[in-house]
Amino acid sequence: MLSAQADRVMALGEWEERWREDQTGWHRPHVNKMLESNLEKVVDGRKGVKFFFPLCGKALDMKWLADMGHSVVGVEIAEKAIKQFFEESNLTYSEETVSALPGAKVYKSSERNISLYQCDLYNFSSAIEGQFGGIWDRGSLVAINPRDRQKYAALITSLMDKDCRYLLDTLLYNPEVYKGPPFFVPDEQVQSLFGKSCDIELLQSLDALTDREKARGMDFFTEKVHLITLKTN
Repeated sequence: MLSAQADRVMALGEWEERWREDQTGWHRPHVNKMLESNLEKVVDGRKGVKFFFPLCGKALDMKWLADMGHSVVGVEIAEKAIKQFFEESNLTYSEETVSALPGAKVYKSSERNISLYQCDLYNFSSAIEGQFGGIWDRGSLVAINPRDRQKYAALITSLMDKDCRYLLDTLLYNPEVYKGPPFFVPDEQVQSLFGKSCDIELLQSLDALTDREKARGMDFFTEKVHLITLKTN
């Protein structure tokens, strides 16, 4: 079934255009319920966890975690999304260039420990912000071009500190009826992408079918959350 979407490509400019035109149906005006219900498993009793948000958009989850005392680093290509995040969160921010990332900018909150990088995700690395104790991947693996998934998995694992707890949100549906994004990511692919270096635990599986998906021709739409940790041996 993966072959149905294997050649689907979204250019970075197309994502920026969707933000410019407010075609952002993936954005949620509330903290993600899957994150809320599984947060303790990610935090695991730790204080001040350093979280990474790949393709962060303007997710309210970032301020929610920062308000708890955690720090947040996000990467997003669309400047509009980053500025809207700070403005809609009533946070003042600074804007700086990033010497290690030509053409990139970083936007930093004055009141909370939040830094959002405007750049191509694949240009980001642990050389920029070190490694992370937590990762929340909602709308990232399911949004990247399917052919780039091996490259994506290598980047994400390189950003994981030894005690990192990576919460991954995936979607299951029939890719023959909808071309994506968001893209179909079966459990077998999660295993093939991360299973060699990581332990993977399925935390939650939810029937997420709404009228929106039905209008796309889907008769099932399942959201899953996996907890991924680096193997210790």
